[in-house]
Amino acid sequence: EVQLAESGGGLVQAGGSLRLSCEFSGFNFDDYIIGWFRQVPGKLRAGISCISGYDGSTLVAESVKGRFAISADNVKKVVYLQMNDLQPEDTAVYYCAADSSLHCSVVVTVTPTQDLYEYWGQGAQVTVSS
Repeated sequence: EVQLAESGGGLVQAGGSLRLSCEFSGFNFDDYIIGWFRQVPGKLRAGISCISGYDGSTLVAESVKGRFAISADNVKKVVYLQMNDLQPEDTAVYYCAADSSLHCSVVVTVTPTQDLYEYWGQGAQVTVSS
């Protein structure tokens, strides 16, 4: 059974940092990409970062470049999203998703629908206070 589970969300003051984790199981990461997305109530979900299990390449959306970084530990089966210098506008529910046929460029360029990616996590709330 494939599972994705986000953790590490919470409440942080502006300027602070959080590291989100996406623990995955049930598939071979070498054959997948895993992306991070976020969604604010009333707005569309947006892709912010991606890592490829094929070659380890990464992409980060311009909106968070320089503050967010993605990495993976294939032994622990975790993909991380390190978020630094968080701002109130980063407040959202953060999701990870996996797919075996898409390129990472899709994550940061195409507004995702639920069925665009094979698997989704349940989301983790990140709240940044000013």
